[in-house]
Amino acid sequence: MKKMYKGSCHCGKVSYEADLDLSAGSCKCNCSICTKMRFWGVFVKPADFHLLSGADDLTNYQFNTRSLHHLFCKHCGIRSFEKGYLDVLGGEYYSVNLSCLDGIDPKELADIAIRYSDGRNNNWMSPPTESRHL
Repeated sequence: MKKMYKGSCHCGKVSYEADLDLSAGSCKCNCSICTKMRFWGVFVKPADFHLLSGADDLTNYQFNTRSLHHLFCKHCGIRSFEKGYLDVLGGEYYSVNLSCLDGIDPKELADIAIRYSDGRNNNWMSPPTESRHL
């Protein structure tokens, strides 16, 4: 069941709202950037994501396959969401960082199923063969 959540970066210049279905689960990836940032994402279709403020405060970082736009607040450095395109996810999507949702009850986070993704080997829909960074 979808519920609307608000999220933001640390300094608050970038804010958004997203209709998320936390019962559908979440994803943690072992690629080099997600590992270092401990990114914990929930996928959402573009129609369910709305940037409220800060479009001009975002900076884009891409690497490797350049299939993801890792969007950071240029003031505080927080990556509260990213934007990408994967056929297996139905095309364009956003991944909202659960750690950046404002006012979420920690009990809601405790029950979310986590799927682990092997981004390190560009095998996004498979679990990693090793788990030292999960």
